[in-house]
Amino acid sequence: MSAVRYHVEHETRYAYDAPVSQSWQLARLTPRSLPWQRLLSHQLVIDPRPDEWHDAPDSFGNRVTHFGLHGGHRWLRVQMNCQVEVDARPPAQHDEDEPWEVVRQALRQPAPDALVDLEVARMGEPTALLPLSDAALAYARPSFEAGRDWLEGVTELMRRIHADFEFDPGATTVSTSVDEVLVQKRGVCQDFAHLMLACLRGLGLPARYVSGYLLTEPPPGQPRLMGVDASHAWVAAHSPRHGWVEFDPTNDQLADQRYITLAWGADFADVVPLRGVILGGGTQTMDVAVSVLPVE
Repeated sequence: MSAVRYHVEHETRYAYDAPVSQSWQLARLTPRSLPWQRLLSHQLVIDPRPDEWHDAPDSFGNRVTHFGLHGGHRWLRVQMNCQVEVDARPPAQHDEDEPWEVVRQALRQPAPDALVDLEVARMGEPTALLPLSDAALAYARPSFEAGRDWLEGVTELMRRIHADFEFDPGATTVSTSVDEVLVQKRGVCQDFAHLMLACLRGLGLPARYVSGYLLTEPPPGQPRLMGVDASHAWVAAHSPRHGWVEFDPTNDQLADQRYITLAWGADFADVVPLRGVILGGGTQTMDVAVSVLPVE
């Protein structure tokens, strides 16, 4: 399949009802360069103009822009524009079973002469945002009978989450726990990705949180509108045979050329597009507008 090119705009606007005297921010707004994804152009516009600015990778290899504003301001606007080219991801192999217990064993007790992949190892550990959950483990077990193929089990888990949970933007917040989502049976892509991660890690299987963008189609007969898209989240699970395979429980599908990878980490806290600390400001409002447009 030929590569697909996209233009992405992601704008975040903060308005403060009192002056902010100091602001220090971290922006993860640079799509990753990957074997199947090429960053062709990238621009980050910050208004007011920062007094300091530097880029550095974080521990996951995401590019992070550190910037600070040291003069009084009543708003902050951060706009990212980029062009990205996406190829097909390597296909998952179905010709030979890989029992999920073998994947777990490879993480717990690697072979004596095997090199340990530290990034894979850390993706099997609980985090402050995703502690071990007995409820998530109980939910996961029906998909992982003894000896079942890893790819089959993870795929079924993805499909069950899609079928059992309702997409509802008003049901949760960024701090809603996995156990609460399991009770409410509703949430958004962040919640479904967190649930899938909690299920897999509870079984001892490594998986990471992926953030980015997904090309969506407007309703039939309607034009594509600017600013109405949103950031998206999905899961990449790892096995020795397949490497990293990307699953989207929100849409019940493997990631394909419509998915643009921005950043990844252990959970949402590692990939927040913009976060920081301010002095002053009083009450603030935030608006986010995202557009993902195919480039002919």
